[in-house]
Amino acid sequence: MNLVDEIKNLKKEKNALILAHYYQRDEVQDIADYVGDSYYLSKIAMNSPEQNIVFCGVKFMAESAKILSPNKKVYLPNSDAGCPMADMADVQSLAKLKDKHPNALVVSYINSNTDVKALCDVCVTSSSALNIMKNIPNEEIIFLPDKNLGEYIAEHFPNKKFYLWDGYCITHKKVKKETVQALKDLRPLAEVLVHPECEKEIRDMADFLGSTGEIIDYSVRSPKDEFIVLTESGVIHEMKKRSPHKKFYVPGTTMTCINMKKTTLEDIYITLKEETNEITLDEDVRMKAYTALENMHLLS
Repeated sequence: MNLVDEIKNLKKEKNALILAHYYQRDEVQDIADYVGDSYYLSKIAMNSPEQNIVFCGVKFMAESAKILSPNKKVYLPNSDAGCPMADMADVQSLAKLKDKHPNALVVSYINSNTDVKALCDVCVTSSSALNIMKNIPNEEIIFLPDKNLGEYIAEHFPNKKFYLWDGYCITHKKVKKETVQALKDLRPLAEVLVHPECEKEIRDMADFLGSTGEIIDYSVRSPKDEFIVLTESGVIHEMKKRSPHKKFYVPGTTMTCINMKKTTLEDIYITLKEETNEITLDEDVRMKAYTALENMHLLS
């Protein structure tokens, strides 16, 4: 059995759309109808005619697609693909923090679980965060769950008071300054491209700092031919596709998210064939989370 052909046949049979995040395995990206970051893919799901969405990513991403497309069936091919950073924020602790700072607007990174989004005022992505913050008049901000992204935003708004959640991406946190410096010494002509989920000492080493999509776009536009890429290594697949003549380096194996790599072609095949791992959400919670995502549109 040719798994790729079987998946393509099932996709047509089931009126399904396959979406894959940039951090997925190469072969998963290659079989997807669309590849992108989580929010872009959720919008694709919402606007597509297909009623069955196979979201190859981690759980919060498939949930975001379901929040925006309640009448469609959204499937997560591997139910064990979670996001440790999203799981670092819980509703009980957030409720206490809101009580402690009643004047603060609650801003959540889209990398959060649905029940947490439901307690927030607005969501942001790493690419939209600065623009959205410009349109927020509140002087006090609770930002969660990623402390590093929160610090990056706070640096641009010194007149606002930020209360930052102590969460982080386990993949972006792994990279160390000495490792990056050693790679820079080896590749002195390479530009350093950094995601804001990295620690401040890594962000300070960046020639370019931006979201996954922005990093990819920058590598295409840049006149340079070599890049040290400090985000999840799956992004290299798309970068090589767009700039086959350029060279991309990551610091060893440290920038690999084990959760993003859990989804396999076999998982996609089984999900399509048996219609397993459908995402279901409580409607009241979904509606509250939808408001936070809707406010992201309005404020951006």
